[in-house]
Amino acid sequence: MGRTKIHKPSIFQGQLQFSASRGSFALNAEHPLEAIAFRAFFILLLGLIFVYIYLVGFSALNIIARKEALAQAAQAGALIVNSERAYFAASQKVVPEAGLPLGLAPVAKTAYVYRPGTVGQASVSHNEI
Repeated sequence: MGRTKIHKPSIFQGQLQFSASRGSFALNAEHPLEAIAFRAFFILLLGLIFVYIYLVGFSALNIIARKEALAQAAQAGALIVNSERAYFAASQKVVPEAGLPLGLAPVAKTAYVYRPGTVGQASVSHNEI
């Protein structure tokens, strides 16, 4: 057989003596409310995830509905303009003399302002992603 070796620890090694009292806090023991708290936080996390998905989907659907509503409003506006144009063309009552009873007068002197350069305005839709 072999010989047995007895290990003698150095002065830097030692043992930690923990108290074994019942009132102390231990990480290897589960608190009675720990399982309930874990379930509650897990259910809360799932609820927040579902609320987030719902709100993102709802906002995306609102953006799509808004774009469709703007397209329908533009089509309705074009339909109204075409109807008014057809009405005025059919009635033949819109002539320069029809403005005199309304207080409109013909323009005697016209002056136009010319501004060289490229000045323009870009229309930007607001509240878009």
